[in-house]
Parts: sequence; structure tokens; C-alpha cells
Amino acid sequence: MNLQAELNKTGGFKNLELLAKQVVEGFIAGMHKSPFHGFSAEFAEHKIYNQGESTKHIDWKLYAKTDKLFTKRYDEETNLRCHLIIDNSSSMHYPEMKSFTIDHLNKIAFSALASASLMHILKKQRDAVGMSIYSDAYEYYAPEKGSERHHQMLLSELSKTVTVKPINRQTETYAYLHQIAEKIHRRSLIFFFTDMFQTTTDETKLFEALRHLKHKKHEVVLFHVFDKEKEVTFDFDNTPKKFVDVETGAHINMYPENVKEAYEKAVSSYFEALRLKCGQYQIKYVEADINKNFDKILTTYMVERGKFK
Repeated sequence: MNLQAELNKTGGFKNLELLAKQVVEGFIAGMHKSPFHGFSAEFAEHKIYNQGESTKHIDWKLYAKTDKLFTKRYDEETNLRCHLIIDNSSSMHYPEMKSFTIDHLNKIAFSALASASLMHILKKQRDAVGMSIYSDAYEYYAPEKGSERHHQMLLSELSKTVTVKPINRQTETYAYLHQIAEKIHRRSLIFFFTDMFQTTTDETKLFEALRHLKHKKHEVVLFHVFDKEKEVTFDFDNTPKKFVDVETGAHINMYPENVKEAYEKAVSSYFEALRLKCGQYQIKYVEADINKNFDKILTTYMVERGKFK
């Protein structure tokens, strides 16, 4: 038994699949006036009804208008391959929590539930999904498949990922992105969940790795996951605090107000640089605040799926 791992286990999700279903159903319910209304329908086109075929899919409304029998043909083929990449470094487990609900998540739990929600839609669309998880090692890889067994396996891995908090686990994202790029052989839509906190890697190497994915003809969406309240606006009361780098263990004691202005300026500048760099490399950049709902994630999926040819 890994004692350290056992000590750092959280309660995790009670039912990740059910939560993902709730997220998606809530999203669909709010889309009745959206241009994406009806996206979950798999109807492809009409075809003339041939005698002897099942009458199950006859379009009777069309028959009333044309006095001819047509059936609705459904697209049952997998027409999209999607790969989820999740950064599981120590910083992704901020803030520390023992259990999770839809409205109470840290960065890794937000990424896991967002991924599970995307998987729920992909499953409905009969699309194939694969997954990679990394930290200071390439922890998990599964190729793109569409079976129910595969879906349950990925859900299990996502649930497991949020239940153990890694200690002082840094990562070299660029190294694993290069490996992932070599593993995904067929053109895919890639969703990458990361907080973009790197302790040793310069941005040039990171974006060169993202370019590797683009070079393989994949479409890449970078979901920049963060806690806006704490990590962007630095909303702490002005009492002495000890701030600890969860990836290196380094710490500093200070009054938050003494650095708040400089911190906010530095973070804002960093975020803007990321946006510009992603634009330069034709990577879709999406801010993902863990205190918000999942509508931005799922809307981005719909837009990118519609563009993916």
C-alpha cells in the first residue's frame, strides 16, 4: 500500500456519470432558443420509402404535405474522434477539497466533470473518445473508441484521478504533449484541460509541443482552468498568510494586500500573452473558471464540432 497516497485520498465524486448527465441535460434545457437547438438529434436526411421496409421511421408530416412516403435516415457512423488531455499536476488539485458536487469543485474535479460531460455528448453522438492524463509521468492513455465498456473505463479513470492529491508533483507538459501527438494517429478534435502553471518549462517549448499536435492536423482547444477568485483577483483577507507552491513546496509569508496589485497585473499580462500565443498558433483558447458552470465548455464543443470537417 502507498501510505502517502492513502493519506491524501479525497471522497471524490459519488457518481460522476450521473453528474455529467445532469450537466448536459441542464445545458440542453437552456438551449431552446439557441442556434444549436436540436444538436443531439442524429437525423441525417430523408430517403424514399421502399416497399417492405420498416415503417418505423416514416415521416408522416412530410407525407401529409407531399403525398409521398419518405423515411428519416439517421447517421449511425462515428464521424468524430475526440481526445481528452488532462493535466494532473499538484497545482490542479487546488483548492484542497474532500468531496465534490457540481457547485463545489477544485481544478482537477472541474476538469474531470467537464470531460465526463463531453464524453456523455460524444457517446450520444456515437463519436469515439480517447484520453491522456499526465503529471510528472504519462499516467494514463486510452485510444479513441466508442463502446460502452470503453466509456465506463474512462469514467472510472477520471474518478480515480480526483481522489488522490499528488504531493509536490511538477510536470513537463511539453514532453507529454509530444508523446501524445505521436500516439494519436488519426485526425481528432483535442480538448486540453490545464492550469498552465509550469515551474521550469519556458513557454516556447510548451507551444512547440502544441504545434506538434497542430502539425498532425488535429484541432486543439485549450481549456485554461483556474480559480478566478483566488488565482486571478487574489481575493484573500488581509491577515498574515503562508502561501505554498504545491508543486515545489516553496513558501512565503506575507500580507495579501502588499502584493495584490502587482500580482493581478502579472496574471493579467500572462493570460493575455497566452491568448495571443494561442491565436498565433491557431489554437482555440478558452478561459475555464471553476466557479462558473459548464456552459462555456459545452458551447465550445458544439462550435468546434460544427467546424470539424
